[in-house]
Amino acid sequence: MNVPLLDLKTQYRTIRDRSLEVTQQVFESQYFFLDPQVEDLETKIAGYCRTGHAVGVSSGTDALVLSLMAAGIGPGDRVISTPYTFFATVGAIARVGATPVFVDIDPDTYNLSPDKLEAAMATLPNAALETVKAIIPVHLYGQCADMDPLLEVAADHGWVVIEDAAQAIGAEYKERRAGSMGDYGSFSFFPSKNLGAFGDGGIVTAGDPQVYERLKILRVRGSKPKYHHQVMGGNFRLDSLQAAIVAGKLDYLDGWTTARQDNAARYRELFASAGLTDRVHLPVEKENRHIYNQFIIFVDDGRDDLRVYLGEQGIGTEEYYPVPMHLQDCFSELGYQIGDFPVAEQAANQTLALPIYPELTESQQAYVVENSARFSAGRIIPWSRN
Repeated sequence: MNVPLLDLKTQYRTIRDRSLEVTQQVFESQYFFLDPQVEDLETKIAGYCRTGHAVGVSSGTDALVLSLMAAGIGPGDRVISTPYTFFATVGAIARVGATPVFVDIDPDTYNLSPDKLEAAMATLPNAALETVKAIIPVHLYGQCADMDPLLEVAADHGWVVIEDAAQAIGAEYKERRAGSMGDYGSFSFFPSKNLGAFGDGGIVTAGDPQVYERLKILRVRGSKPKYHHQVMGGNFRLDSLQAAIVAGKLDYLDGWTTARQDNAARYRELFASAGLTDRVHLPVEKENRHIYNQFIIFVDDGRDDLRVYLGEQGIGTEEYYPVPMHLQDCFSELGYQIGDFPVAEQAANQTLALPIYPELTESQQAYVVENSARFSAGRIIPWSRN
């Protein structure tokens, strides 16, 4: 049996007619940027995320860069974030000339730990702490970070809060949607996301009308009116074709989310029935709406061998992410070393993503767990996360 990590072809068959209809409308209009299609998506996403405004942009990476630019973050500033995330989070900080400051993660959710934030702040010299201007919590794998304590610390210090919600559209924290809690919410429409385009795309959410206006100006190279530039912006426009696709898919998103949650629940039943729950740590749901962009297991020993074995059986898996940001070569000048963020490093070495897409069948899930059990039967995997 073949079980891919993600099966977009199967999803496309369910939305083919709708997708062809909306793309045909774009082709007929011959408007490709900042037209009613983009405005329609912005309105729909703002409503879905329960925030005041949304600005469509060219990618999830550019959503982060634009948010930082709009917040006035630049050289000489520091931005706190997690070392356990996709490169775009930290790369965006570096691209605007700011310096990343890392804080280790919670071992259950893999999100930035508020407790470790307090400890990290205590080690920063006062002069360095005064240069911290923002914090970027990442809602990793589709579960929101523990936002209330992070928002409280940010408010106490006057920091801008940029939610990296690239994997978490629709996720909730205490009945608040991802992207509605900070000053900015950054989303990606990369095709592998739970709400993906047919190419690159992203969006920034904001509640403040003045922030919204600034985002719109910076999106078009800082131009307002046209050809007049008071500030330096970038070319961050979302094209109409991608906006139309995403707007069409948005109508299906809650149904897909329910299917992902059902698949997560079924995995729990199957792993328990197979007697593997003392050897494989399954995702912990700390918040009330985990949307399962990924389903991450923690394997105490033999993660790499398990991945190879599952691949030989036709099962797609992925390591999200094998090298934490503080150990990436391009950030070596920051001076971090192995051991500085042990929880992030452990997650990088011992977690594995299993297929969780909405169209995944019960038989495919059973096949994944059966093969995990076969691997385990030939290997003693003691349960310990210490």
